[in-house]
Amino acid sequence: QVQLVESGGGLVQPGGSLRLSCTASVSIYRLLSMGWYRQAPGKERDFVASVTHYLGGPDLANSVKGRFTVARDDANNTLTLQMNELKPEDTAVYYCNAQKFDVETSRAVNYWGQGTQVTVSS
Repeated sequence: QVQLVESGGGLVQPGGSLRLSCTASVSIYRLLSMGWYRQAPGKERDFVASVTHYLGGPDLANSVKGRFTVARDDANNTLTLQMNELKPEDTAVYYCNAQKFDVETSRAVNYWGQGTQVTVSS
């Protein structure tokens, strides 16, 4: 089992910045990847950003490239999402995700945080 604890959401004006953090209950080296997804009201959960442990290099959705950055803090088992130049369309609940390989089933298992609300509004 992997527990993910998120923090850092809130209300911000358009053009502002927020920083989200997600801390895993296991060593980040035991995870296949960590990432962020978001879900706006009435919409599906969409990919935002991720860092894959073995393939390296962050991956970002086209809608956030140039505005958001994702980074790992290996010493603290934490993934951060720095969000700049926020737009009203970034408003959503942001969920932290981690994938861990399950030896018994030989499959990757997804774990989710509880979600944190980000609201961009004037």
